[in-house]
Amino acid sequence: MIRNILFPLAFSCLVASQLSAQTKEAPAKYEGKPSPSRILAVDSAVTTRHEVTIKGQRIPYLATAGSIPVWDDEGKPLAGVFYTYYEREDVKDKSGRPLVISFNGGPGTPSVWMEIGYTGPRILNIDDEGYPVQPFGMRDNPHSILDVADIVYVDPVSTGYSRPVSKDIPGSKFFGVNADIKYLAEWINTFVTRKGRWASPKFLIGESYGTTRVSGLALELQDQQWMYLNGVILVSPTELGIERNGPLDAALRLPYYAATAWYHKKLPADLQGKDLNDVLPEVENFTLNELIPALARGGALDAAQRKSIGARIARYSGIKESVVQENNLDVSTNLFWKELLRDEGFTVGRLDSRYRGIDRKTGGIEPDYNPELTAWLQAFTPAIQIYLRDELNYKTDIKYNMFGNVWPWDQKDNKTGENLRQAIAQNPFLHLLVQSGYYDGACDYFNARYSMWQLDPGGRLKDRLKWEGYRSGHMMYLRKDDLAAANDNLRKFILGAIPAKGAPAKY
Repeated sequence: MIRNILFPLAFSCLVASQLSAQTKEAPAKYEGKPSPSRILAVDSAVTTRHEVTIKGQRIPYLATAGSIPVWDDEGKPLAGVFYTYYEREDVKDKSGRPLVISFNGGPGTPSVWMEIGYTGPRILNIDDEGYPVQPFGMRDNPHSILDVADIVYVDPVSTGYSRPVSKDIPGSKFFGVNADIKYLAEWINTFVTRKGRWASPKFLIGESYGTTRVSGLALELQDQQWMYLNGVILVSPTELGIERNGPLDAALRLPYYAATAWYHKKLPADLQGKDLNDVLPEVENFTLNELIPALARGGALDAAQRKSIGARIARYSGIKESVVQENNLDVSTNLFWKELLRDEGFTVGRLDSRYRGIDRKTGGIEPDYNPELTAWLQAFTPAIQIYLRDELNYKTDIKYNMFGNVWPWDQKDNKTGENLRQAIAQNPFLHLLVQSGYYDGACDYFNARYSMWQLDPGGRLKDRLKWEGYRSGHMMYLRKDDLAAANDNLRKFILGAIPAKGAPAKY
């Protein structure tokens, strides 16, 4: 997830560990030390036992919640990184058991979103379309990928329970495109070593800014940790440092506009009567073959051409032609979210445009707030508090940061897309899966496809690159049908990216 409203916190550290057993009928008592306090346990572990039924199969598993240090060059702890680790208990030989390392984005958010919304064995209570319901709480996830892979969810520094050991530790150690990648690669090395998972096939999955993170980590792990991956999964990917300014940036939004207008029934009757999958190819072809060249010509377009292009943009976006022309054929996302349902008194969401909001006034050029984000925070925040304390038995009075202070974030030298390309080229075992929601306006699906095309401009890696679209938004898995389909596709991707025993990594 992407958000820039962040707040600072810092704590010192101490060490605690324990092993306890837990069932849903009789939660384990907390017997370890320290007692709840606002002191970070920089090296801690609390393990509980559970089971879940996935695809009709009973899966016993261990869940470990804890933190592992980040060290400086002298071996002194700089921070404690909080994680939750789910390990299938009835698999004794881990050498062939995949390990999935999971990150969310922000860059200032923890891994809560995919952990209790997507791939984990327990998910939050929401309705079938992803809206909050009460009472808040948790339920089993019958679609979790835990049947085929162990999973660790990682909270970068200042998110979740992760904290620097002191307020004197400079944020530059953690808060930047490349600093983030560097310390997390070191942390992954420590985790994999402690858990004895060097032989396991390894996968990175990231959502939103987490896709920037894992794209950079793929090469960093190879080059600096000598750790080679089998797969990288990008969920609602960012631009990955791939430039697309000017006419290209303006044009690539249109297919997302069309999908959202189709959902809200704002397209002309001939388009509205078609299935979404029949509408989008027409819009995509217009975008690539006509709109980009037209916008590149700018003021050189004659009146007839400008009129024709503006009419097509209006037809596909659901926005009045007069508004399109007033904005020189370039309707910003903020204006689109405000304008599409203006006549009905609603705005549409940024991260998931199926959601509607109500502003103070219908006038203006951007919405007052993001209705989807407020809904998600309402659902996820109590659920993760209940889950970590009552089910995973991790007791602390440290505030769980749904959005943490990682400002200022150093955006310079973002070459993560190119780094991912290099990692795939250098490692014949490495595969890529991209998952996008058609109604995501922050990291839209057509920009995700464009990024994947630019990762492989020569077309020589395309057999290992795959893109998938879903009829939901940024967190496509919150929709019940997409939760099932997306996890099934992850399962197929993970198993398909593991080579036959003894097969060499070579071209």
